Amino acid sequence: MEEKNFDRVLGKKDVLALAFGAMIGWGWVILVGGWILKAGTLGAMSAFIIGGIMVIFVGLVYAELTAAMPECGGANVFSRRALGKNASFVCTWALILGYVGVVAFEACALPNVVEYLLPGFLKGYMYSVAGFDIYASWVAVGVVSSIIITAINYFGAKPAAVLQSVLTVAIAAVGIALICGSAFSGNIENTKPLFIDGIGGIMGVAIATPFMYVGFDVIPQAAEEINMPFNKIGKILILSIVMAVSWYALVIFSVSMTMKPWEMETSILVTADAMKFAFGGRQIAAQILIIAGLAGIVSSWNAFLMGGSRAIYSLAQAKMLPSFLAKLHPKYKTPTNAILLIGLCSCVAPFFGKVMLTCITNAGSFGIVIAYVLVSISFMVLRKKEPDMPRPYKLKNYKFIGSMAIILASLMLLLYIPGLIKAEWIIVGGWTVLGAIFFISAKRKSNNVN
Repeated sequence: MEEKNFDRVLGKKDVLALAFGAMIGWGWVILVGGWILKAGTLGAMSAFIIGGIMVIFVGLVYAELTAAMPECGGANVFSRRALGKNASFVCTWALILGYVGVVAFEACALPNVVEYLLPGFLKGYMYSVAGFDIYASWVAVGVVSSIIITAINYFGAKPAAVLQSVLTVAIAAVGIALICGSAFSGNIENTKPLFIDGIGGIMGVAIATPFMYVGFDVIPQAAEEINMPFNKIGKILILSIVMAVSWYALVIFSVSMTMKPWEMETSILVTADAMKFAFGGRQIAAQILIIAGLAGIVSSWNAFLMGGSRAIYSLAQAKMLPSFLAKLHPKYKTPTNAILLIGLCSCVAPFFGKVMLTCITNAGSFGIVIAYVLVSISFMVLRKKEPDMPRPYKLKNYKFIGSMAIILASLMLLLYIPGLIKAEWIIVGGWTVLGAIFFISAKRKSNNVN
């Protein structure tokens, strides 16, 4: 492997903002009402706590492995050392599908927010995709935003981290305002029914939680750029997950306190309307929350572009993807070609519309859970294969934690399988074929060079 030249420029606050900001994107603004109506107030909160427990077990596994092997492209590094190149490619390629899916989705979510904030924004009808009308103004916002965020990441990890910190603080401030406002203006009677459809309702919401929580795993991808004691990387990773679980549970409760079920059914953006009700019906309160949602879109987008580019770079450097993707910029110390590739995907995404990209997002969630399973297995293998490996963040009861991570991640994977529709399976299949072509091609070139 060639010498690494990443700059260690990410401090504690940068790392926490990177992970937490990735986990609180746009979903808390548009999806909360659906969760409450499907499972009830406590049912929805329970679903996110159950999902959070699964993610915490997986996060603990990541925490130990990241501290022990703080290299770029964490999942690839862990699985390659434990399971070999073939398994590590499957693991990382599946993870990249998830990351690219999030980036593509956010490139379409941002114009949606602008549309809500600026009535009459849609101009220049172009065509329709799966019943979704594509407008030139809508595409322009998505493409220009993609170029800006790609450029920020191109010019260094530190500018991207500064952007992430600013956005995360803004989101947290508005979220706290919602929670406090609902505490004073809400009515506990509005939270009824506490449960809808019992276990079925809870599990119906719980299956969506891995996608809401995905983001803590961007830390291992950028581990080589983190400037802090390795044992603290693991602690911050777990802290970010606990913060995200608390965030979603509190937002669900706050919305439920301020809105009745029938109001949620007729609302376009439930959380924004809850903010308006919490502050005496003032429309400006709803608009402020929507702007925070916009910040959440950009924070997730930024984090997954950073994580995805490092994962692609890591595979390319391990000679499992074309070598041009392993280029590191001599001045900015960023994997420029990998960043540009994902940036190109985000520029193209708005042309396909929101409906098509929902399928990519669901397929990507499936890929992310595959990676969780393989990283959890890698953790157990390395504990047996390399018991003396230095582990700055070493877990007690590792057999229990590792086994639970494997079982819970596998269970979540099984829950996904019947839920994917035909279009999503086509995406998974196409991504698999594309990966196989890249892998075989890169392997042949490597053998020819050797």
